[in-house]
Amino acid sequence: MKIEVLGTGCTTCNTAEAVVREAVAKSGKDVEVVKVSDRMEIAKSGVLMTPGIIVNGDIKITGKIPTVEEVSDLIKEVEN
Repeated sequence: MKIEVLGTGCTTCNTAEAVVREAVAKSGKDVEVVKVSDRMEIAKSGVLMTPGIIVNGDIKITGKIPTVEEVSDLIKEVEN
């Protein structure tokens, strides 16, 4: 599984990345977390508002900091 965190490096985006990494650590699953901060790559992804969370190529969350529970639910959803 691959989770991409899209953001330009602002506090909100950095917090979103920290939340994703915490949820992944708690899950105990083999999940690759990638931070995407290049504006062109973010634009290509289709995310219009950052932070953005993409799981296995699908946009799941945009424009807000997710909770650990939300990210955990995304990880579980992809497993099923």
